[in-house]
Amino acid sequence: MEWSNESERKLWLEQISHSIEKIAGELAVRAQLNAKRIVVIGTSTSEVSGQHIGTTGSDEIAEAIFDGLIDAQHTFGFQLAFQCCEHLNRALVVRRDTAERFNLPEVTAIPVRKAGGAIATYAFRTWSDAVLVEEIQAHAGIDIGDTLIGMHLKSVVVPFRPSIRQVGSAHITAAYTRPKLIGGSRAVYSWEAAGDQQIDPSNRQRVAQLSHSQQQQQQQ
Repeated sequence: MEWSNESERKLWLEQISHSIEKIAGELAVRAQLNAKRIVVIGTSTSEVSGQHIGTTGSDEIAEAIFDGLIDAQHTFGFQLAFQCCEHLNRALVVRRDTAERFNLPEVTAIPVRKAGGAIATYAFRTWSDAVLVEEIQAHAGIDIGDTLIGMHLKSVVVPFRPSIRQVGSAHITAAYTRPKLIGGSRAVYSWEAAGDQQIDPSNRQRVAQLSHSQQQQQQQ
């Protein structure tokens, strides 16, 4: 992508960062993301710049996207996982505490732009405690440039339509996940549908008090 001057280029990169922060924030609100949830990020910086995926990776675009995601993370607290390209079997860059919290086995490789991709490479070099893991089951995801992130999402995936559907020249898709609905024709999935079979709130309180008393007796 060509610019008439340096100020125009910087403004474009700032807009990318702000757009990504907004997209991630909207997803976080809809999916109720927090520190116990992982968001997988797939990115083609080539597609953002208007080129074919895997052809012209950009460190500065990767930095702009990374910064926008970090800003959203500071607000909502979710964990980030950056998907590598297929040359590293779509392994993921995460922070070590994320890997340990979610019991993610570490694998050995150093992402580079030609074997890992620009965003994974940037994350790996920026985080002092970055590690590479082979796979995850993320709770939500953002795909920037149709890189395909479905293999790293939990079941059941629910499409999410952010207000911004394109960043640079890259198409944006996003999703979150929900637990499976199980059962047959008699199954219900909400307290409203359960009707008079709901547990009386006073019963819940009584059970909680009894459990607390039993714990105290065991400690004595």
